[in-house]
Amino acid sequence: MFLIVIGAVAVAVPMSAQSFTAADTKTGTILGTVVDTTDDPIPGANVILQGPAGDRLTAITKDDGGFAFDQAPAGAAYQITVTAEGFAESNSSITVGPGENKTLPEIKLRILAVQRAVTVSYSSKEVAAQQLKAEEQQRVLSFIPNMYVVYEPHPEPLTTRMKFHLAYKSLTNPFFFARTAAWAGVQQARDDPSEWHQGAKGYSKRLGAGFADGVTGSLISNAILPSFLHQDPRYFYQGSGTKKSRALHAMLAPFVCKGDNGAWQPNYSQLGGSLIGYSISSAYYPSSDRTAGHLFQTFGIDLGLHVVGSLAQEFILGKFTSRSKH
Repeated sequence: MFLIVIGAVAVAVPMSAQSFTAADTKTGTILGTVVDTTDDPIPGANVILQGPAGDRLTAITKDDGGFAFDQAPAGAAYQITVTAEGFAESNSSITVGPGENKTLPEIKLRILAVQRAVTVSYSSKEVAAQQLKAEEQQRVLSFIPNMYVVYEPHPEPLTTRMKFHLAYKSLTNPFFFARTAAWAGVQQARDDPSEWHQGAKGYSKRLGAGFADGVTGSLISNAILPSFLHQDPRYFYQGSGTKKSRALHAMLAPFVCKGDNGAWQPNYSQLGGSLIGYSISSAYYPSSDRTAGHLFQTFGIDLGLHVVGSLAQEFILGKFTSRSKH
């Protein structure tokens, strides 16, 4: 009996050793190290060993960046994916043989570029400056300045300096000189006012008076009073809605304006500016043009022309005005 047991043990031991060796030759070991581009180890990196059949093994790198996969089935092609916070992902392929202890080359991860969302904000003054710059480029039929019209749906209020700047630009534009010279010619042909007579001397008086009217009217109505009263001297193009609402908007322009606070209010700048301008003109026009009746007659004509001009802006000139993007 004792001999039988000894014999059984003697037979069993070689068989067990043979079974272990056979199982061991069906797997392999994969070793590796994860470092950054400066060769410093990256601890805590996640290493995934993905097999062709969908089976996967995972490991976490140690403090020295090392990792190991024991008992990896041999003969299979593996995909190794390494990820770590703040680093770009790394992918590579490997095949391990039976019983092979395979050490991979160092897996280097590059630092992931940090992307930050940056919000750029501009002050109301900066936005207004850009909008004003675009308005200065507005031209009807590419040559007639049309800078006192706002097409921007969300305009910012003008500062005092911007109001004076806009008046300066309109008064120094060649079209202002051409228009004034042409109107002086019309007055010369009509002999109006008759006290100035004809000839070069009469034309020069009419031309000088025209320039004086334009300068005082623009400065007072479009710069001085709007700055003092915090009102906007520009026409705000509506462009949408019914024709009736647009026509009403245009006809009210001489009487209602937008304040620097964005609220609509009586257009004291335009109304007061016209009256003050005509009062100043009495200093250089003949006595026949200095009466109160003539002043209010001229004032009424000016308001009528303003209404016609606003209607033209709303329905006609906007179609022919080139607009610069800001």
